[in-house]
Amino acid sequence: MNSSTMTDTQSQYADRVSRLKSLAGKSGIPAHVAIIMDGNGRWARAKGLERKDGHEAGVKAVKRVVQIASELGVKYLTLFTFSQENWNRPKEEVEALMSLLSRSTLRETDELIKNNVRLIVTGRLHEIPFVRRKVLQDAIRRTASNTGLTLNLALSYGGRAEILDAVRTLCKDTIAGKVDIERLDEQGFSKYLYTAGIPDPDLLIRTSGERRLSNFLLWQTSYTELYLTDILWPDFGENEFLDGVEDFLGRERRFGKV
Repeated sequence: MNSSTMTDTQSQYADRVSRLKSLAGKSGIPAHVAIIMDGNGRWARAKGLERKDGHEAGVKAVKRVVQIASELGVKYLTLFTFSQENWNRPKEEVEALMSLLSRSTLRETDELIKNNVRLIVTGRLHEIPFVRRKVLQDAIRRTASNTGLTLNLALSYGGRAEILDAVRTLCKDTIAGKVDIERLDEQGFSKYLYTAGIPDPDLLIRTSGERRLSNFLLWQTSYTELYLTDILWPDFGENEFLDGVEDFLGRERRFGKV
């Protein structure tokens, strides 16, 4: 691609971002976008590569999406990074994923700070191996004062596990007299979830053509708009993200009302 073509592409991209911001109007760009990043293995297989190569390519897609989400004004970006079920994958693949998580976190933390991105983690962080967990905790600490996009990695996460953990803590608080169970409402229960303090997703994107939630944010996605695409995650980029946001902006959200 020559410099003239690159300039034209960048200009078209900037124009599209500006147009979507204008289109958003009073309803606004979705404050919270969640993504089920699917298709790394199939991407690698189609290219005759190993699964780990697909995961490496997937990290590049994450970087692209974080950048465009920041530019567009998204406040929270939650990425389904490693599920509870993923622990059942072959040991070698799990170790490779944990290594990739640490390496990419170490490599990108300075960039997150430069771009005013705050990193947080949702899930059973204590289940992540200590050395890997320490890298994450250090990045979380170093980015804690950033005020731009909040990048939320769902790690060792399962929607049902989250609800069960919330119920266990709620039961303990009820027994201790900290909660009047008869007055508990949805807002009160939400404070016991891993995502306490984070607004529910406005938009959920799933790649690779799958058509299910896969135990992701089961409580939080009650009224989330779904955008499903056949594109494999490593091929997902800025324009694909903008496609999802543009589709979202064209919908009417009634939340059960007329």
